[in-house]
Amino acid sequence: MIEVRSLTRRYGSVVAVDELTFDVAPGVVTAFLGRNGAGKSTTLRMLLGLDRPTGGTARVDGRAYADLPAPLHAVGALLDSSAPHPGRTGRDHLRWLAASNRIPSRRVADVLRLVDLSADAGRRVRGYSLGMRQRLGIAAALLGDPPVLLLDEPTNGLDPEGIRWLRGFLRDLAAEGRTVVVSSHLMGEVGLTADHLLVVGRGRLLADMPLAEFVAGQGGPRLRVRTPEPERLAGVLRATGAEVDLAGGALAVGGIAERRLGEVAARHGIPLLELRRDGARSLEDAFLALTAPVPTAAPREEVARP
Repeated sequence: MIEVRSLTRRYGSVVAVDELTFDVAPGVVTAFLGRNGAGKSTTLRMLLGLDRPTGGTARVDGRAYADLPAPLHAVGALLDSSAPHPGRTGRDHLRWLAASNRIPSRRVADVLRLVDLSADAGRRVRGYSLGMRQRLGIAAALLGDPPVLLLDEPTNGLDPEGIRWLRGFLRDLAAEGRTVVVSSHLMGEVGLTADHLLVVGRGRLLADMPLAEFVAGQGGPRLRVRTPEPERLAGVLRATGAEVDLAGGALAVGGIAERRLGEVAARHGIPLLELRRDGARSLEDAFLALTAPVPTAAPREEVARP
């Protein structure tokens, strides 16, 4: 169990994390989402004791990370796949971590096998591809067989086979009762892997709910429209306030009813080849809608007084 209470981090006048409060329960895969600069990495670093909070607390099983007697036995983390020394072999990197955390050396062979890196364990890390470095980072996170896993962009650099393996592996770990937190920008992959979402924006918590509930709540029905004049129709619809995306020669339209869309197209003499409901929005649509930057009002001009 992860418990975050009023967690805050300021860098001078900049508030990177602003009063975050949430729990992460075991038994599900929780995705930690946010746009670049939303505060995700800073939050994870505070959970791991790498950054000191300006205020609030972040605890794992009731303790701050620095107070855990055997950290790698409690929390496994992957924040930066470039962390291993490039001159060490993959096997020696894991041996060093195991020895410094009183983990039996036989565990090294186990995790190398789990991440399919046994054949390359004797190579120096400087010769690893990005995907191999990711696998090594995942192996290091698993070394202490921890009940809590924090993985930042774990699919980065993995090939399709590796991504599929990781997806199933994370779900298996959650099914064992572990607490699994994954930060990612790949919405499609998150939709296939995660059960629960934490969404942050500008350092604040925007959503804490099951994935299916999030998509249903943020995304309304969309319309699929095909026309010989997609660019023209898109401009006309946007002028009415509708949301329009061009995808594969068709328009995905939200914020307008079918009848109203038909009337607008007819008034402008734009023929429609297809008009139908396209179901609920995707996770990506819902995420972008929730985290869209709020436009700032232009400053008012001062009126000269006589």
